[in-house]
Amino acid sequence: MLSAAIILLVLALVAAFLGFGGIAGTAAGLAKIAFFVFIILAVLGFLFGRRPTV
Repeated sequence: MLSAAIILLVLALVAAFLGFGGIAGTAAGLAKIAFFVFIILAVLGFLFGRRPTV
């Protein structure tokens, strides 16, 4: 998930550099959403992940 956010961020930076404003904005928005979803899933995974059995 984090790799998808990084790829979308790089795509947004390349599109912005080349002057494609609409594509850059869309890719940046998708990267932001993917990043926050990753953060939420990572926190939930740390909280509710595997617990040692007694």
